Amino acid sequence: MYDLIIIGSGPAGYVAAIRAGQTGLKTAIIEKNQIGGMCLNWGCIPSKSLMESVKLYQRITKDASRFGIDGIEKGSVSFNWNKAVKRSDGIVKKLTGGVEFLLKKNAVEIIKGEAKIVSANSVLADNRLIEAKNIIIATGSSSPKIKSSVEGLVIEPEMLFKEREVPQNIVVIGKSPVAVELAQLFGMTGRTVTLVSDTDKIMPKADTYVSDFIINKLKKEKIEILFNVKIDSTDGIYKGGVLNLNGEEIPCDMIINASDRKANMIDSDIAIDVADGYISVDEHFETSVKGIYAVGDVNGTSMFAHVGSAQGLNVVNRLGGIEEKLDMQKIPMNMYTVPEAAQIGMTESQVKDLGVEFKISEFSLAANGKAQTEGSAEGFVRILSDIKYGEVLGVQIVAPNATDLINEASAYMQLESTVYDIARTVHTHPTVSEVFMEAGFDAIDKAIHK
Repeated sequence: MYDLIIIGSGPAGYVAAIRAGQTGLKTAIIEKNQIGGMCLNWGCIPSKSLMESVKLYQRITKDASRFGIDGIEKGSVSFNWNKAVKRSDGIVKKLTGGVEFLLKKNAVEIIKGEAKIVSANSVLADNRLIEAKNIIIATGSSSPKIKSSVEGLVIEPEMLFKEREVPQNIVVIGKSPVAVELAQLFGMTGRTVTLVSDTDKIMPKADTYVSDFIINKLKKEKIEILFNVKIDSTDGIYKGGVLNLNGEEIPCDMIINASDRKANMIDSDIAIDVADGYISVDEHFETSVKGIYAVGDVNGTSMFAHVGSAQGLNVVNRLGGIEEKLDMQKIPMNMYTVPEAAQIGMTESQVKDLGVEFKISEFSLAANGKAQTEGSAEGFVRILSDIKYGEVLGVQIVAPNATDLINEASAYMQLESTVYDIARTVHTHPTVSEVFMEAGFDAIDKAIHK
C-alpha cells in the first residue's frame, strides 16, 4: 500500500512526487510516455531553447553592426533549424535525466505504463493493481487534433521540435501565448507566418493593454492575424499550397496546431465529475471522489507549468497536515513572446469590475539606462494600485526579461505590499529592475526619470 500514487510525470506530477518522497510518503509515479511530460519534452523547454537560438540569429543579423561588430555579412548568415533542434535535444535529455534522478533519490517508484483508476484507492498500471491512500491525477492536456488528408501538412505540438526542412509559408492555429510565441519564432527566421485565432482576440487572459501591445508588435513583424476563424479540419479548405479562410487565400506549406488545449482524461471505473472538458476540483484540488486530487492542466484552472507545480505541492502539504489555500490570483502569468510579457494579480477590467478607486502607474523601458545599453528598451512596467491604501492590485510587464522581472511583483503581491513599499525598495543601478522603483514613485508622486 502506497501513501500516494501520482498519475503523470509533468511539472505538476513530478514536483509533487519529489516533495512527497522528501516528506516520507511512500510514493509511486506512473508515466506512459517520457518523464517530464509535455513541458520538458516537447513544450516549454524545447520552445524556449529554439527561441533563444532565433533571438541570437536576429541579434547577429540585425544588431551586430549597431553594436560595433564589423565583418558579418548579412547574406552569409543563415538559421540552421536542425542544429538548433540538436542543441534543444541535449538540454531536454539533461533535464529529464535530472528529474528521473531526483525521483529515484527521493525513493519514488517510477512505473511505466498507462494508468486506469479502478477505485478510490487503487490504480491498474503495467498489469499491476496498485493500492494507495491517496491519488493525484496530473495527466496534463493536449490540443485537439486537426484532421487533414494531406500527409505532413498539420504538425501537432509533440512533433514540432524535430529535425526537418522548414518551409516558407507557415500557418499557426491558436490564440494563446504559446501560439503567438510560435508565430514569432518562425517569423524571426524569415518565414511568412499567419496566426489564426478562433475568436476576436489573442492572449485572452492577458490584460487588454498587454495584448494590444503584442498585436501591434506582430503587425510590425508582418505576421498576419486572422480573427474569428475556427479550423478543425483542412479538408475542403486546402488545395495546392493554399489555405482558403473566410474567402482569403493564404499561402500555406505547414500548419502548426497550437489550438486551445483540453484535459487528457484518464480511464476510470469510478465516476469523477467533469465540467467543460476538465476534471472538477474544489479549492484544495480534490475531485468529487474523496482522496483523489487533480492538479495542473487537467483541472482547467491554468495551463502554466509553474501553476501545476504549485498545486501539486499544495496537495502534498495538505496530506502532510499543512492546510494552506493557494491564491491563484497571486501566481504570475508568463507569456514568452518577443519581447516577453507577464502579469500578476488583477487586470484593469477586473479592477474596474471590483468598483474600487485605483491608479495606473507606468514606466517605460525607454527611460531605463540598462535597457538602453542592452539595446532592448522596448516595453514597460505597469502597476495598478488602490488609491486609498496604495495596495498593489496588479502588475503587467512587457520587457525582454519580463518573465523574470514578474517574480519581484509576485513577492510584493504575496506580502500585500503597497506602492510605498515599492518606491522605498532600493534597486541597484544600472539594472532593468529599476523600472519597479520608478513606477512606485510614479504611483505616490512622480517618477524620477519621467
